[in-house]
Amino acid sequence: MNVKRTTAPGTIDRPLTHDPKNQAPMTPSIDELPARTSDALASHQNRNLEMQLMPEALARAHMQQRLAEAENERRSLRLLAARRLQRRAERASMRARRALAMAVMQ
Repeated sequence: MNVKRTTAPGTIDRPLTHDPKNQAPMTPSIDELPARTSDALASHQNRNLEMQLMPEALARAHMQQRLAEAENERRSLRLLAARRLQRRAERASMRARRALAMAVMQ
């Protein structure tokens, strides 16, 4: 089967090649764009870049939130364990005092 290869650039999901050096640039070159002022061109490119990076920024913020929640959970579990151990130590101290008082009274 003879597959004809087109010169059209691939998509982000299905690039023509996985080699970054041979992939088409993400933004069109200045020659391919209609005539604009340099400020409008720069703002357009920045806006496109921001739109492309939004899912990445959202995922990063979500991961930071999940990490903070996990750290708070670990902190609360350590606090509960420390309180449990403190109560156990207080009960042991009371038993020791009672035993000492009983021994002194005898």
